[in-house]
Amino acid sequence: MLGLILIYFIGKKFYELAEEYEKHKWGLGILGVVIYYAGSIISVLLIGVILALSGSSFFESSNSSNDLVAGLIGLPFGLLSCYVLYMYLEKKWKKETVPTDSLIDQIGNGKSL
Repeated sequence: MLGLILIYFIGKKFYELAEEYEKHKWGLGILGVVIYYAGSIISVLLIGVILALSGSSFFESSNSSNDLVAGLIGLPFGLLSCYVLYMYLEKKWKKETVPTDSLIDQIGNGKSL
């Protein structure tokens, strides 16, 4: 249940970002959720490989508690990957937007520069 709420809010934030900068809303919302899962899965796999190389037996048994622990380990990495993508897109799109109150608009209105 917590996972569904988390997915909803991740998708909503990316949807609102796309709406603010007039981009593809649903596509970006889905991309946010996909990035969350990709970040979680990749981080758990990397940690599993590191533990396997070090000789630890953390992921050897298929116990449900190991699945829970792996999910909890992947949670912050998934959120971090979403945050990094969100900040990157926001910074990129801020640079691309043209201010509406530019000097060209002021020249024809008789306003002094």
